[in-house]
Amino acid sequence: MPLRLIARKFLPHSPAPEAIAGLGSIVVGVVLLAIKFIAYYKTGSAAIFSDAMESIVNVLAAGFAVYAIYYAHRPADREHPYGHGKIEFMSAGFEGGMIFVAALVIAYHAVEAMLRRTAVAEIGVGLVLMGAAMVVNGAMGVYLIRSGRKHKSLTLEADGKHLFADAVTSAATIVALVIVKLSNGRLWIVDPIIALIIAVYITYMAVGLMRSGAAGLLDQQDLDDDALLVRILDSHLAPNGKEPRICSYHKLRHRHSGRYHWVDFHMMVPPALTIDQGHAIASTIEYEIEQALGEGNATAHVEPCVDPGCAVCGGNNRET
Repeated sequence: MPLRLIARKFLPHSPAPEAIAGLGSIVVGVVLLAIKFIAYYKTGSAAIFSDAMESIVNVLAAGFAVYAIYYAHRPADREHPYGHGKIEFMSAGFEGGMIFVAALVIAYHAVEAMLRRTAVAEIGVGLVLMGAAMVVNGAMGVYLIRSGRKHKSLTLEADGKHLFADAVTSAATIVALVIVKLSNGRLWIVDPIIALIIAVYITYMAVGLMRSGAAGLLDQQDLDDDALLVRILDSHLAPNGKEPRICSYHKLRHRHSGRYHWVDFHMMVPPALTIDQGHAIASTIEYEIEQALGEGNATAHVEPCVDPGCAVCGGNNRET
């Protein structure tokens, strides 16, 4: 059954491109996992073992990513009025945690290989299999990163970065195998050393993913969003701003729920306006913000201006 039909059947709330990308990641991950463990069985290489361990994480993370994509796109309900998007941050954190565990296992196995002076066998077979894995991983990683950025999905982007990093570790593994082969096995120590380097590298990547997930869950402010919102609100400030003009604004706050943006702020308008007029101004600016963010909800709290120096009432100020 084509991935598109599977996506429609099991991920009905998810946009087709994202669902297909997530399912494709699982299929590729399972195939590469099998290839890498065959290569490890043939060669006994610690570096290949490290790459294979990372592929286990790829499959588990891809499975969680598909579930996260499905869950994140479920409509808001009574128990989750802000939607379900934050699960994407949990997915990134989960993937980072799994990578960190894999790094520990890789480091342990590499040290064990050093102590046992494990030799590498059938290097030619290992090179062919790892070369194929590197190309497929790299291509899939780039595809997922681009898809994640296009659809503003942290889950897909995180999974893509992991797969691309996996391609890098495969390249490092190939370098180790080539060195061992050219030295006729005399430089066997290079193999576990490369495995240790891979462990350090993916630990760094794991920390980055966990920090990204935590930032989203803790509503860390997005600086790009903040600059965009300030620019929009400043453009409506009297006396030279565009219509509808406001006297000032304050208490600007915003956060992500996955790809969905939530914005709220207070805006000051001339006290002589009617409730309907104040509401109309708020609705216009809210709509402009929502259009600029793509997917989001903006809420303005309208207050009467109390600044005696305001010219609309009179002045041009922004309260903070």
